[in-house]
Amino acid sequence: MARAYDFPPDLLAAQEELHQVAAALTALLEGLPWSVEPHPGFSDPDIWRPWQRPASDGWSEEDQKEVQRLRDRQRELTITVVTHTFWANFEGPDLVTARMQLKHTHAAAPAA
Repeated sequence: MARAYDFPPDLLAAQEELHQVAAALTALLEGLPWSVEPHPGFSDPDIWRPWQRPASDGWSEEDQKEVQRLRDRQRELTITVVTHTFWANFEGPDLVTARMQLKHTHAAAPAA
């Protein structure tokens, strides 16, 4: 049975927001064109695994700003989680176990 850790509320909140920001960024990127800048597309059938991309109008300025905002927030939250003072209580394998449990705490939380 896995050890239960008493994660501080601010660490739990940062980790949960990190999951939300990562999910929002993934969803946004999946809906955007493959190229940030306008591109005419290409086709390369002469390689062992033919590769092609359609023409792309690129990302709008708003899309670029939103991606940058989400990436910046993701970076801030990652720093907050990784450098939290809670981790000073652990070392070695116990630290790894605690960090992994924190990552999955949201999945184990009961649905409201």
